[in-house]
Amino acid sequence: MKVSNKMVMGRRSFITAGLVGGATFALTACGGGSEGGTETAATSDGIKVGFICLHDENSTYDLNFINGAKEACEKLGISEDNYFIMTNIDEGEACYEAAADLVDRGCTYVFADSFGHEDFMIKAAKEFTDVQFAHATGTKAHTEGLSNYHNAFAAIYDGRYLAGIAAGMKLNEMIEAGDIKESEAKMGYVGAFTYAEVVSGYSSFYLGAKSVCPSVTMDVTFTGSWYDETAEKEAANKLIKGKCVLISQHADSMGAPTACETAKVPNVSYNGSTVDACPNTFIVSSRINWAPYFEYSIGAVMNGESFDTDWCGTLDTGSVELTEVNDQAAAKGTQDAIDAAKAELIDGTRHAYDTSTFTIDGKEVTEFKPQEATDPTFEDGTKIVYDGFLHESEYRSAPYFDATIDGIKLLDTSF
Repeated sequence: MKVSNKMVMGRRSFITAGLVGGATFALTACGGGSEGGTETAATSDGIKVGFICLHDENSTYDLNFINGAKEACEKLGISEDNYFIMTNIDEGEACYEAAADLVDRGCTYVFADSFGHEDFMIKAAKEFTDVQFAHATGTKAHTEGLSNYHNAFAAIYDGRYLAGIAAGMKLNEMIEAGDIKESEAKMGYVGAFTYAEVVSGYSSFYLGAKSVCPSVTMDVTFTGSWYDETAEKEAANKLIKGKCVLISQHADSMGAPTACETAKVPNVSYNGSTVDACPNTFIVSSRINWAPYFEYSIGAVMNGESFDTDWCGTLDTGSVELTEVNDQAAAKGTQDAIDAAKAELIDGTRHAYDTSTFTIDGKEVTEFKPQEATDPTFEDGTKIVYDGFLHESEYRSAPYFDATIDGIKLLDTSF
């Protein structure tokens, strides 16, 4: 089963840790779909929808979902009284309880935003079969076989790749200015966990940088938490001390960007611009725009239509975005390089995981079997690598590239 490049997407009383706005959603069946941002002829009257977030607006990751949810609801004509956003819901039984509470409130569409929410969303989907449940970054919708449970993600590896080009251009500028030698073009990356979602992101970021700065290397360290400002700041400082001259991250606080601003080290952030807080070091940021997915999946529910079990948005659907390039980026050619690569990624003449551009243990990659994927879809590694590139997010929406490519050094792997 191949994932389409489109978006896919309870009952008891439960006091939640945070409720943002009012909201209620109605969902019906799921299945195949149309392009993200689907316009609906249906009325929003009576539909109630709910969103479950791991953290709150202080987390850049969760804020990105919250903003996307509000934008989509406004576009679909769903009033603030008819959507609920529940925040600070941990990756445990609290997620199931929150989902059940949203069903009680009349929601027929419930969405959760964090990897560890998945098993509890599946539990809710099995109990509340007349409600549609959707989950970001999950891996099990294509094997669970539930008509009311969906996974969704986007090809953020393309966005990371483009952000990596901006990073590589900055390194080139530093080399040309004599600030560093070619052999000193080492980036650092603060990751949360060693999950494929994180590995795929930092690998494509590195490959984007390498496409314009061939001498680049990268050190990666992990915090063991999606959101820990102190740990993320300490991790960035460790990388800077280790002579990393540019930092990026897949972690959700301002810890790493703040450390970079203090140390005057260029930073490529994630899930939104940090230019206001870090004007002297911010280069660019990539993010998933979740509004098109919410419009698509909620619109399908409003129309009584099915929508994709596994959905992966793209640059072309507006689901993968970059912020404006800040003036701290390389002055010459950065935007042009990004624009040219973006056009090629969209038309298929360039691929982030072009196997001619990287090796693993010194060898060209001709097949790939993800370590964390356990279902039959991934048993034959040749299905993932063909036509000269590794096909990320084609067999499920969430990333599955989880290997260490040459040029990247992991400083720790305990998380």
